Order: sequence, then structure tokens, then C-alpha cells
Amino acid sequence: MRSPSLLALTLGALLCGQANAAFTLTSPGLPEGASLPLAQVYNGFGCQGGNQSPALQWQEVPAGTRSLALTVYDPDAPTGSGWWHWVVFNLPADSAGLPASIAADGQGLPAGAVQSLTDFGQPGFGGACPPEGDPPHRYRFTLHALKVDKLDLPATSMPALVGFMLHANELAQTSLTLHYGR
Repeated sequence: MRSPSLLALTLGALLCGQANAAFTLTSPGLPEGASLPLAQVYNGFGCQGGNQSPALQWQEVPAGTRSLALTVYDPDAPTGSGWWHWVVFNLPADSAGLPASIAADGQGLPAGAVQSLTDFGQPGFGGACPPEGDPPHRYRFTLHALKVDKLDLPATSMPALVGFMLHANELAQTSLTLHYGR
């Protein structure tokens, strides 16, 4: 009698995994693994770029999602703890993407969305800027589906605090990894 039950549980788990697999994050013209163009490179720290966030699109947000958050993280930064390039939370669950060039003051974000501090010490998108001569760094854009209507955090929140709250309230996540080196 265990075999049919085990089979049913296994099939159920596979079907749930397939449903979550459809939750995707993409950027027009930037396929998974692509190099970031100069528009998404920081303008400072020895880098000369446009410091503009890329357009992003997502689909198949999981059922039960009450809000979304977006993070951009460089795990290859030589800090011992990586580098947070963008932290946005309280995005509406029914949103389907963000336009390019979201301003540091939040212009271009849906009403109620919050950009908190990055490791550059300010809110808003901070483009790629790895040390010269390093191998290309990975820039992981991650969309978090959350089980809460909003994170009750101020815009002055540090990325680690936001990350803690994201993980405590996350239903699912999807990522897009892009690269940049100089």
C-alpha cells in the first residue's frame, strides 16, 4: 500500500516543481549569461557607464503571492560578503515587470514600491563595476515572490536586513544571471 502513496506524493511534488519552474525573470535583449552593456555599468569607482537599470519582465508569479521584491547581487565582489547593487521591495503581486532606467528617487516604480540602500550607500540601481583585471563577475537579478502584502521597512534599510525579511517571507524566487568584467 505504500508504493501507490509514495508514487502519488512523488507525482505531486513533480507537478508542483513544474508549476514553479514557469516563474521566470527575463530582460529584453539580455539572455541568461549575457554580458551587461555599458548602459548597466556604474558611473564611478573607475567605471564609466550609464548606471541605468535594465528593463525586466516576469511571468507566472506563483499562486498566493501577495507582493514581490527584486534584488541584484554580485557574489564575486572581493568583500567577503558580495555586493548588493539594487534592492526593491513592495512591488505589486500583479505586476509583470519594470521599465529600464528606474530613477534613484523611485520614479518609474509602481506606487508603494520602495528602493532601499545598496552597498554603494544610496538607494536605486548601482551598475556593475568589478575591479579592473578581475574575471567577469556574476550579477544575479532575483525576483522574490512573498507571502506578505508588504515589508514594513524604511527606504534606509540595509540590504542584509531586507534580505533577512525576504527569506522569512518568501514563497518562491527566480533569477537571471548576467556578467560583466573589465
